[in-house]
Amino acid sequence: MEENKMTVSSPFGLHLVHLDLKGAPPKVSYLAEIFPLFRTLGANGLLVEYEDMFPYEGELKPLRAEHAYSASEVKEILNLAKLHKLEVIPLVQTFGHMEFVLKHQEFSHLREVEMFPNALNPHKEESLMLVSAMIDQVVALHDGLRWFHIGSDEVYYLGEGEESKQWLQKDENSTEKLCLSHMKAVASYMVLSHPAVKPIVWDDMLRGVSEETLTESGVAQLMEPMIWDYAPDLDEDDKVLLIEKYHKCGFPKLWFASAFKGATGANQSLTLIGHHLKNHLQWLKVANSTPADMLQGIALTGWQRYDHFSVLCELLPVGIPSLAVCLQALLNGGYSEKVKETVEKQLGLSSLEIDTFMSESSGTFPGSDIFTLVTQVCFYLKPSVDELLERNRYVTGWFSPYHRKRRIIHPIMMHHFQPDALSLLAKWNAVMPELQAALERVFYMCTLEEWMEENVHPSLHKLQEVVDDLDKAIQAQS
Repeated sequence: MEENKMTVSSPFGLHLVHLDLKGAPPKVSYLAEIFPLFRTLGANGLLVEYEDMFPYEGELKPLRAEHAYSASEVKEILNLAKLHKLEVIPLVQTFGHMEFVLKHQEFSHLREVEMFPNALNPHKEESLMLVSAMIDQVVALHDGLRWFHIGSDEVYYLGEGEESKQWLQKDENSTEKLCLSHMKAVASYMVLSHPAVKPIVWDDMLRGVSEETLTESGVAQLMEPMIWDYAPDLDEDDKVLLIEKYHKCGFPKLWFASAFKGATGANQSLTLIGHHLKNHLQWLKVANSTPADMLQGIALTGWQRYDHFSVLCELLPVGIPSLAVCLQALLNGGYSEKVKETVEKQLGLSSLEIDTFMSESSGTFPGSDIFTLVTQVCFYLKPSVDELLERNRYVTGWFSPYHRKRRIIHPIMMHHFQPDALSLLAKWNAVMPELQAALERVFYMCTLEEWMEENVHPSLHKLQEVVDDLDKAIQAQS
């Protein structure tokens, strides 16, 4: 740990950058470019949430995504991390957020609620065998692990399965005890099978549990909670009380989790740096009120999907300026003009905007071309289409759906918007090849297709249809 510690005023031992691979997983070639930057910015670890990108074998092979990393690619990622002194902590969900497993027919019988693929049934022995096998395969590819994150957040609908309902009919049983027993079983397996590795768990399912129940469960000796909160106005006093509670219940160590992207809307495409910076400044306050010997580190989460089935939120290159600001703020104990200048220099940005979306976006960091082009699409081009089609009075007044269907156009009014429509279409057509090429360098084809279908095609198709309808109306006139 000593070699990984930062020689600055940060209260955190480890600063982990979270890689959420359940959406837009980067190619290894991009990770090779970005890991040195992570280290330069102040990270000394990675929280790698593999989800369906891990090369599971045997009975677990169906879990692999089409573009899952191969075993040799995982080894390459780990070697790159080691080269740049980034300690790797794998994250594998073992209770909630199990959609990538339970959506498959082979494993659907292990659902807590038959209809919902999110949560694992904690009553079935096979459930524990499943997550144990997943853990074993991931651990086997990682040398020298010190921690392993077993997930377990947001176990929705726990207690609503048929077996759970029967179990809960006994007076002494509760949903909380059911939750803790499964967490304990998973953590116990980890500790017995891999004694050098300490389990980490998301803390949200523990927060509401009474001190007595939590202490009696015995989980505190087995795992380290990671307290997560991504709000810019998180309640400092509330967190201090929560930390005191965990301390009383016997947890000797804990972690914090903030967010540098992916926490402001499921379909968010641009990152508002100020929102995430405030979140980190609040965590700094909490850290300063936390016993130093309890605090292991902080994970800066960068969510790529809210869950396995949701749309993509901000792509990793788009979130890099936010990550840079947040890491530097943690390292310097706050945000200042010095931090701003450091980030601008490290990323090759002419001007860093904190409280608005980055409108003048260019940079020299890996993936900065994606950052620039995505900003162009989402900040300028998409709003321009809406402006033209919904707020241009000549379009709404003289080329409505009624006019378009009947190919009616007033020749005078046409000249008030046709040049704008053609000019805007030309701008879109100029950006598209560049954007596709930039995305292809960093991401797999499935990501490119999804991002384009979600963020480009709807606006571009609307614009193209208006231009085509205008041509037809003009032809009908002549």
